Amino acid sequence: MRLKNRLFWITAFIAFFIDQLTKYLIVQNFKLGQTLPLLPDIFHLTYVTNTGAAFSLLSGKVEWLRWLSLGVSLVLIGLALFGSVLSFWDQLGYGLILGGAMGNGIDRFILGYVVDFLDFRLINFAVFNMADSFISIGIVCLLIASLQKTPTSNRRSR
Repeated sequence: MRLKNRLFWITAFIAFFIDQLTKYLIVQNFKLGQTLPLLPDIFHLTYVTNTGAAFSLLSGKVEWLRWLSLGVSLVLIGLALFGSVLSFWDQLGYGLILGGAMGNGIDRFILGYVVDFLDFRLINFAVFNMADSFISIGIVCLLIASLQKTPTSNRRSR
């Protein structure tokens, strides 16, 4: 049997694996609150925990967010399994979103929080993780997919 939407599955697996590996490495090598300036005052690795959504939105809503992560993951899996063959950008986008949702969802179910560590201080941005990045990049991919689906013709009806 040939796997439908193969890029979706590969992308989701890689995104999930990278997310979990980077969080594991941070937890194993940093103390909570510890920071390592890679580019001082610009980019640091800083180990924090987050009970909210991406970029600390909805902080403290972990119960609701764990079920949202599970729901999003199940819908995307269903879309890839039972829907039609998706375009390249749709597969890439949905795969990245699934990998990120599963990465943060697993953390919320097991730990009750997510591990964040990417700290862009130059723009005073919330500390985040790879799953958040993958979800954001996935949304950009879906925007690209939607732009490719819109009619490019500017002909007027007469």
